[in-house]
Amino acid sequence: MQETKIIKKAYKYRIYPNKEQQEYFAKNFGCCRFVWNKMLAEKLSAYEKGEPIPRITPAKYKEEFPFLKEVDSLALANVQLQLEKAFKNHLKNPKHLGLPKFKRKKDKQSYTTNNVNGSIRVDFEKGLLYLPKIKDGIKMELHRTFEGQIKSATVSKTKDGKYYVSILVETEEPRNKVIEPKSKACGIDLGLEHFATITNDFGTYKVEHPKHLRRVEKRLKKLQKALSRKKKGSKNYEKTRQKLAKLHAYISNARKDFLHKLSKAIIDENQVVVVEDINIEGLLRTDLAKSILDSSWSKFLTYLRYKAEWYGRTFIQVERFFPSSKLCHWCGYKKEDLALYERIWVCPVCGKAHDRDVNASINLYLVGMEQPEVKPVEHALVDDRIPYGIPKKPSCVEAGSSTFYKVG
Repeated sequence: MQETKIIKKAYKYRIYPNKEQQEYFAKNFGCCRFVWNKMLAEKLSAYEKGEPIPRITPAKYKEEFPFLKEVDSLALANVQLQLEKAFKNHLKNPKHLGLPKFKRKKDKQSYTTNNVNGSIRVDFEKGLLYLPKIKDGIKMELHRTFEGQIKSATVSKTKDGKYYVSILVETEEPRNKVIEPKSKACGIDLGLEHFATITNDFGTYKVEHPKHLRRVEKRLKKLQKALSRKKKGSKNYEKTRQKLAKLHAYISNARKDFLHKLSKAIIDENQVVVVEDINIEGLLRTDLAKSILDSSWSKFLTYLRYKAEWYGRTFIQVERFFPSSKLCHWCGYKKEDLALYERIWVCPVCGKAHDRDVNASINLYLVGMEQPEVKPVEHALVDDRIPYGIPKKPSCVEAGSSTFYKVG
């Protein structure tokens, strides 16, 4: 019997609005920002006085500010919902989630509208997008199609002047379309020298670090210096700002492309994916902050997590203090004094030489092999284990794979 699951999935497309449509988008961006700031000011005032936070609707401001009637009313209603959610999240977890902040014109420009009686639709044949209060269709780049009911659409404008729409679709995803994994499990050790060291049923592989930011750092500094010398508000200032924004957009897009392709390849190839729970916030306070931000580990783990859920895989983050680098995967000895600069160490018990990253990925792989959905016959049983649940001998098969760079 075919197993189906109703999911909400977002599809993002580049759109090309004409001058009239761009003006309408600008009005929506501005009005949404205006309503957010007005509501936030009232809510913060009540919050600081210890009074109940008022529930405000955009309709309150329409008489005083008639220009709000010219834009999409659903977009303004979504601003109210987003602000209420932000306050609820802060009140639930004030330690980690701060109060909402006022929005500025130079921040991200976007608005969200809902599909009511077919007000949002896509003409796949003509390549047009139809939104509320827009008479003509908006040209869009349809690089892929979708099936299902459209729930909402978020229009956004990037700092380099490009427009995008993210369409949220409710659809059925049949599980029988998922690719059968070639490997039972894989362990992933993230690093800065190599982006990731991966061990699966076919061996251990290292993925080269793309270093998107480092590659264009000189060009970035040159443009930043040029911008600082221009008069703010002048034509030359705007031209240089656009060049800088385009370079930042290139870095961001290249990074996302790499992370999406790698995470999809890993999810396709492995049934169980095991990674470490890295203290990224702590590392960002060190000298390694720039390299870690360039790596986008947090985003990569997010991609792995939701793709694992989509395709029926198991995603595991082992506890932060699991000694993956310190444990000899061959005999189970734990090197307590392993320093960060020691990239290779020799086990004093079995004499095995270990590459720090490779050893960590193998230990994580072995954790994955112990999951119930894997049930490996060739691995040691629980009674035959030494401390930390590591088998006495590895059973990693050395074979090739077109997905990663093989070690050795």
